[in-house]
Amino acid sequence: MTVSEQVGKQDMVITRVFDAPRERVFTAFTEPRLVKKWYGPEGFTAPVIEAELRTGGRYLYCMESPEGIDYWSAGVYREFTPPERIVAIDSFADPEGNIVPASYYGLGGDWPLESEVVISFEEEGGGTRITIRQAGVPGGADLDRVRRMRERSLDRLAQVVDMGDGCRSKAGLGERREED
Repeated sequence: MTVSEQVGKQDMVITRVFDAPRERVFTAFTEPRLVKKWYGPEGFTAPVIEAELRTGGRYLYCMESPEGIDYWSAGVYREFTPPERIVAIDSFADPEGNIVPASYYGLGGDWPLESEVVISFEEEGGGTRITIRQAGVPGGADLDRVRRMRERSLDRLAQVVDMGDGCRSKAGLGERREED
């Protein structure tokens, strides 16, 4: 049985099209100094973004809520192919990068300790389509919450890409597309 076939779980898929070259979007999505500017929904900050940007590399991210609550995630890049594709095994984590259950952050449901996340960057009409597919997400309120957080993060990514801050060329705000 695959993760996405487990009872009550599904793949969460979010697609966004950016009016910018693929290399520029990939850079904004992966470079730690740029990720700090967009990671997390509006009002959140990203005080820690550490990443070994290579296949086999590890990462540790922290987003801090407006109330001062830190949410950590850690993982390993199974595939890191600039500017086309990232495959990572992602987990909720503590500040030291140790894997913790989702309940550590107050999430219910039956979250896996590890979840495969596949991110593709495809050229489309002079722009870039990002597709994020996360396996094994419990349905219901947790799925909706995580989807909204990812969408809001992509809204902020669009602003970073649009500002051109270290991303090469001028771009427009991404068009939001959702799939299940």
